Amino acid sequence: MAGKRLDAVLARLFPEYSRSRIQQWIEAGWVRVDDVVPRIRDKATEGAMVVVRACLDEPGDDAPQDLPLDIVHEDDSLIVIHKPAGLVVHPAVGHPRGTLVNALLHHAPELAHLPRAGIVHRLDKETSGLLVVARTLEAHTDLVRQLQARTVGREYLALVQGEMVAGGMVDEPIGRHPVDRKRMAVVGGGRAAVTHYRIEGRLEGFTLLRVSLETGRTHQIRVHMAHLRHPIVGDPVYGGRLRLPAGLSDAAIEALQGFRRQALHAIRLTLVHPGHGDTVSWEAPLAEDMSRLLAVLGYAPHR
Repeated sequence: MAGKRLDAVLARLFPEYSRSRIQQWIEAGWVRVDDVVPRIRDKATEGAMVVVRACLDEPGDDAPQDLPLDIVHEDDSLIVIHKPAGLVVHPAVGHPRGTLVNALLHHAPELAHLPRAGIVHRLDKETSGLLVVARTLEAHTDLVRQLQARTVGREYLALVQGEMVAGGMVDEPIGRHPVDRKRMAVVGGGRAAVTHYRIEGRLEGFTLLRVSLETGRTHQIRVHMAHLRHPIVGDPVYGGRLRLPAGLSDAAIEALQGFRRQALHAIRLTLVHPGHGDTVSWEAPLAEDMSRLLAVLGYAPHR
């Protein structure tokens, strides 16, 4: 990596952090090269000693907060939540409070003693739908094992651009985008990612898909659909330019242009209950904003 810019080299060594974040480390003096504070544009040199003493994450506030929770199911082993779009799951930089974790710790204070407050998988901020939370360490261990074994069924409804001919499978690795470190992409050497999809409904210029996951990579469905050149409607990161077919009604155009999140909803969750061992499933009604959008586009669900 000698001869390349220092910030670019560090971005490759720390792929979980964006290049702009690493530039902030350099500007703050948290990076030293041979005991000298470098400039962002300095080149990396062979054999140099690079020391990074950075504040990797702003501490999140895990304080309990009395926030509304839509609880689909609750027992001694687990809680199933219907998460609305717009709710962040974990406290993080830019979202220290008002998250699902804060709400869960108010509802069930014992979750403070579990890894990640019992949350074993996640949904993006603007994705709505079902999410399971373990209430005990035994349940947490069991659910993590099921996820690793790819036996947890997670189904989503996704409205994508373009008219797809048939369902299929995407088996493409996902990793950090080589240029924009805040995005994910299909990249060689990325982590294995498998997405299955089938057509749930056909609309003029759009397709409603039922999508299931084998793996759970960051932004997996969004990245894989964009890779197929059928990005999810409303996706601010991977959606690209909205393609409007000729003849679309004014109401439909207005609804599509006003839809400000990815049209992605986690509709069904299936797993082996960690308490009694039976296979259990839950379904969440489609989020209201997505349901209204589909109705304007002329979609009528099968009865």
